[in-house]
Amino acid sequence: MAKNDNSILCATLSYILIGIIWYFVDEAQRRDAFVQFHVRQAVVLLIVGVIVSILSGIIMWLPVIGWLISILLSLGMLVLWLIGIIGALTGKKNGIPIIEGFAKQLKF
Repeated sequence: MAKNDNSILCATLSYILIGIIWYFVDEAQRRDAFVQFHVRQAVVLLIVGVIVSILSGIIMWLPVIGWLISILLSLGMLVLWLIGIIGALTGKKNGIPIIEGFAKQLKF
């Protein structure tokens, strides 16, 4: 199926949760392999983001080294998020490093 404006918009918005909801509500989006690819990655990225946030909160209690690790984890998440958004905006199925392997395991 060719990528249209709605596909690119839904895929891009999936990285800020709105597109994930849109995907599950709209049958046309669920049939679009491009949107499905990005929604799967966005769901895994969301789960990893929650885990990283919890870990960052825990290690922030360690002076200096905990702060540095927390900042690096946050920057890493930002980079992964930007890779996903840029891939969706450009209409490409660029896999997000680390995330892509887990996303392929999702069945929806």
